Amino acid sequence: MTENISSARGGQEPRSPRNNSPKISNGDGRGPARVNPADKTQLERHPVSIKRITALFAPHKVTISVVVLLITASSVISLAQPFLVRGIIDSALPEKNVPLLAWLAGAMIAIAAATAIIGVVQTWMTTGMGQRIMHALRTRLFTHLQKQSLAFFTKTRSGEVQSRLNNDISGMQSVITSTATGVASNLTTAVGTAVAMVALSPRLSLLSLVVIPPAVWFSRRVALLRRDITSTMQAELATMNTYVEEGLSVSGVRLAKTLGTTGRDAARYTDSSERLIGLELRSQLAGRWRMATMGIIFSAIPALIYFAGGLPGSTMSIGTIVAFTALQASIFRPIMGLLNLGVQWVTAMALFSRIFEYLDLVPDITAPARPVPLDPATVRGEVRFEGVRFAYDGGPDVLRGIDLALLPGTATAVVGPTGSGKSTLGALVPRLHDATGGRVTIDGVDVRDIAPDVLARIVGVVSQETYLVHASIRENLQLAAPDAGDAELWRALGAARIADLVAGLPEGLGTLVGARGHRFSGGEQQRLAIARTILRNPRVLILDEATSALDNTTEAQVQAALDHLAVGRTTLTIAHRLSTVADADQLAVLAGGTLVEVGVPAQLRDAGGAYAALIAAGEELEPAV
Repeated sequence: MTENISSARGGQEPRSPRNNSPKISNGDGRGPARVNPADKTQLERHPVSIKRITALFAPHKVTISVVVLLITASSVISLAQPFLVRGIIDSALPEKNVPLLAWLAGAMIAIAAATAIIGVVQTWMTTGMGQRIMHALRTRLFTHLQKQSLAFFTKTRSGEVQSRLNNDISGMQSVITSTATGVASNLTTAVGTAVAMVALSPRLSLLSLVVIPPAVWFSRRVALLRRDITSTMQAELATMNTYVEEGLSVSGVRLAKTLGTTGRDAARYTDSSERLIGLELRSQLAGRWRMATMGIIFSAIPALIYFAGGLPGSTMSIGTIVAFTALQASIFRPIMGLLNLGVQWVTAMALFSRIFEYLDLVPDITAPARPVPLDPATVRGEVRFEGVRFAYDGGPDVLRGIDLALLPGTATAVVGPTGSGKSTLGALVPRLHDATGGRVTIDGVDVRDIAPDVLARIVGVVSQETYLVHASIRENLQLAAPDAGDAELWRALGAARIADLVAGLPEGLGTLVGARGHRFSGGEQQRLAIARTILRNPRVLILDEATSALDNTTEAQVQAALDHLAVGRTTLTIAHRLSTVADADQLAVLAGGTLVEVGVPAQLRDAGGAYAALIAAGEELEPAV
C-alpha cells in the first residue's frame, strides 16, 4: 500500500452540481435571472481579466466581425416585415393592386429566406469558432493537468477535474454561440423594433411604455421562482447520479452484493426519484398565477392598441395597427434578454475563472529547461540517494538524510513498519515526487535534470495498484511500446507467466480487459502489468509492494514473473514480506523516515538489529491488504 499519500476523499470540498455546470440564460424569461452565489465566490477566489478572455478570441477577429454584421443585417431586415404587412393591408388589398400585392408578398418571402440563410451562416461560423476555441482550451487544460504532480491528484476529486474538462469547457459553447451572439441580436432587435414602433405611431409607443414594465416584472419573478426550484432539482439529480455510479459500477455492484445492501441501495434511489416528482410539480406550478396575469396583460396589449386606434380623431390605418401589434409582441423577448445580461456575464466569467484557475496551477514537478542528454539504451542503472529529505506540502519530514547506493544490476529491498517512508523513497526515482532536500541520481545525473520521457524509459514501476485501461490486452500492452508487434507481445506475456492464459481466451490479444481490468483476477492483472513493463525494457525497476494484495499461490506466480523481469536490472523492491527480500543483494531498513540499517539480508538477520527485530515481530512486516 502506498504510504503517506492523502486520500482523494480528503481533498477539495464537493461542489454543488450546478456549480460544475453553470447555466447561461437564453433571455426568454424562463432561464436564470439571479446570480448564482457560487459563481460570485469563484470570481472572488480567482478573478479573470477581460484582456485574457479577449486573447482567446483574437485569432478569430474576422469571424467575429462578420458575425456581428450578419446579426445586425438580420435584425434590420426582419424589421421590414411589419411595414410590408401594412402596405398589403392598407394599399394592395383594398385597391386590388395585384402587381403591388405580388411585389410586397414576394418581398416578405425574400426577407424570410434571407434571414434564414443568414441564420444558417451565422450558426456555422459561431459554432466553428466556438469549437476551435474549446478545442484549444480543452487540449491546453488536459496537457497542463498532465504536468501536475501526483500530490495534486491525491488531493483533488477526479469528478472535479472531469467537470472542468468536460462541463465547464462545454459551457463555453453556450457563451460563445448563444450568449455573445444573443446580446448583439437582442440589442439590435430591441433598438430597431423601438425605432420602428415610433416611426409607425408615437402615440401607441407611449402606450407600450405603460404595458411592457409590468410584463417584464412578472416574467422575472417567475424566473426567480423557477431558478430556485431548478437548483434543488439539479442537486437531487446529482444525488441520483451518485447512487447510479456507486451502485451500478463494477466495484459498487460487487460491494452491494457482498454486503447485502442491494435493497437499501434501491430504496435510496427510489426515495430520490420520488422527491423529483414533487420538485417537477413545483417547477411546473411555480408562478402559475403570475403567468396567468401575464397572459391577461399580453391579451390586453392588442386590445388596447385596437381601442386606441379606433378612438375619435385617430388617423391610424388598419395596416399600421396590425404592424404595430406585431412589433409590440416581438420586443418583449430581446428586452428580457438584455435584462438578464448581468447574470449571463457573471456566469460566463465564472466559467472562464474555473478553467483559468486550473491553467494557472504551477506544477510541483517541472521538466528541466535544459535536460542532460542520457541514452536509455546505454544507461548503467546506478541509482544513488544523496542526503535525501522529503516532506509533503510543507509538513514534517517523511524522509530524513537518506544516503543509499543501488549498484547497476543489483537488487535492493527496503523494509520497515507502516509509515516509515518506503513507498515515498521509491516514488522519488521516477519523480512521482521531488526530494525536498538532497538529490536522487541515475548514473550521476540528478533525476530532476533528465527529460520526463527519457526518465520514463529508464525507470519502470510495478505497484500494488495495477491500472489497466478499458481496452484490449493488445492495446494495454502497446501503451508501453506502441510499435510492438504481436510476436513481441507474446514474448512479454510469456516472460510474465501469463501467455498460456491469454492464448486460451477466445479472442486472445483482442480480449477486452473490462473496466479497470476487472475481467481478470488481481494476480492476472499484475502479470499483465509486468508484461507491459517488460515491453518498456527499463534499466531501473521499482517494485512497490507488487504482491502484497495477493494470496500465496498467486504471489508465487507473480513473484516468478517479477524475478524474470528483474534479471540484469537495477531493482528497488518495497517489501512487506520477508519471503520477498531474502534473495536481495542489499537490504535497507527504514524507521521513522530514517535509514537505520543497510547490508546483506543474512548478515543483518544475524546482527540482532532493526531487521532482526522485525523478524522477531512476525513473518509479515506489514498486514497484507
